[in-house]
Amino acid sequence: MATYDPNNIFAKILRGELPAQKVYEDAHTLAFMDISPRAPGHTLIIPKNPARNLLDVEPDDLAHVAVTSQKIAQAVMKAFGADGVTVQQFNESAGGQVVFHLHVHVIPRHEGVSLKPPAGPMEKPEVLAEAAERIKNALA
Repeated sequence: MATYDPNNIFAKILRGELPAQKVYEDAHTLAFMDISPRAPGHTLIIPKNPARNLLDVEPDDLAHVAVTSQKIAQAVMKAFGADGVTVQQFNESAGGQVVFHLHVHVIPRHEGVSLKPPAGPMEKPEVLAEAAERIKNALA
């Protein structure tokens, strides 16, 4: 297995080198909007400590990611009036991973509405900002 690359896009977001529409942050995790959402409210949760994926993450960091994922799932359900939620996590290229920093996708779902294709077009910043505010309000 390859090693963690500290120059991946999510590491750069954590260091403040790249922007992100943040919705939640604590000492161990960061949640922010996916720039190519598969549905409105699509949020990513990452550990603050370096971890390539599920295969090398420290158990305590994984536990924090799981707790934050649950919190975000509850918030997106409320914020978007969702009927359900899809939670996805990919490991290594063969497993579908594209960014090699552990991340969990939390996607609000509505009955009868298909997801947009993965790696689709980037969403407008103002749309992501509005979605982020809805989630933040649901967390409050």
